Amino acid sequence: MPTVVEVRFKGNRREFFSWEQEIELAVGDPVVVPVDRGQDLGHVSAVGDIAEQKCGVACNGCEVGQKRAPKGSVVRKATTEEAYVSEQLRITEQDVRRKVIERVRAHTLSMKVTDAEWQWDRKKLTVYFTADKRVDFRALVRDLASLFRTRIELRQIGARDESRRIDGLGRCGRQYCCSSWLPELRPVSLSLAKDQRLSLNPTQISGGCGRLLCCLRYEHEFYVSARKRFPKLGRALRTALGRETVETIDIFRDRVVLKAEDQTLRTLTLAELKREVAGVAPKPAERTREAAPDPPQPDGREVTTDDAVQAVTPRKRRRRRPRRRRGGRPDGGGNSGGGAPS
Repeated sequence: MPTVVEVRFKGNRREFFSWEQEIELAVGDPVVVPVDRGQDLGHVSAVGDIAEQKCGVACNGCEVGQKRAPKGSVVRKATTEEAYVSEQLRITEQDVRRKVIERVRAHTLSMKVTDAEWQWDRKKLTVYFTADKRVDFRALVRDLASLFRTRIELRQIGARDESRRIDGLGRCGRQYCCSSWLPELRPVSLSLAKDQRLSLNPTQISGGCGRLLCCLRYEHEFYVSARKRFPKLGRALRTALGRETVETIDIFRDRVVLKAEDQTLRTLTLAELKREVAGVAPKPAERTREAAPDPPQPDGREVTTDDAVQAVTPRKRRRRRPRRRRGGRPDGGGNSGGGAPS
């Protein structure tokens, strides 16, 4: 039975393949895999059940409940010489990136070259870049193809994808989540920081990519569910001391700060606040059902069946007659001048 294998390439790029041979693969083994118009070399990062789980989590564009099919079968386990060739290609990619930057400046294109990646068989060179708007790089592709004598692919990526490829350390002192373990880059909005009562200063809630931190999503569900137990900020409550307003809340210590009408503050736990509000709240009054008296009649006579039917039946509208024009018939067919007909 074929085994699912996760293979990683440069820039934290990964694909899933199937392994059909009897030799078992271990994490870190170099393997040769089929790609578009050639072969590429990567390293095994997961095998078996773990790879299948990661394949299901990182699936993009698949239907719900549908597993992602492997891209192909692993050709073979790479030899030491093949792994050495791959390492030499990685060393030369820095020079390739510098040459591409020079060509971009010569063509005066508003784009930032992030990285360059050779395919293992040198049949394709992929250049990653970022740009604020759409760039017409057709002339640049022809120039690079004549320079490197291979197939050129220019791929535009976003700021988050750029940080994912370059990698680095975040403000927490650990490796970027998008480069280490985060399977999918989900959008992060400013409302997540507002719900957590964080500072809205962009320099404090932004990552190395210049966008909002991906970790803002990790605890957002906890903050939303925890705040549902507390009254909203600014809400007026009637307590044992009278009318008070909710000033601040502390979801970690279950505390609420109230402000009285004389601007004095006091702190209560959530349980104490609920007991105090429940003890002051007025009890609902018992409703008594009384029969409504009959409406008095102005003339003092009894109401008959005919009177009830006339009261319920809607009145008929009187049909309005059209106005008669001067010197003509009601339908306006006469002479407008008012003269006698001939």
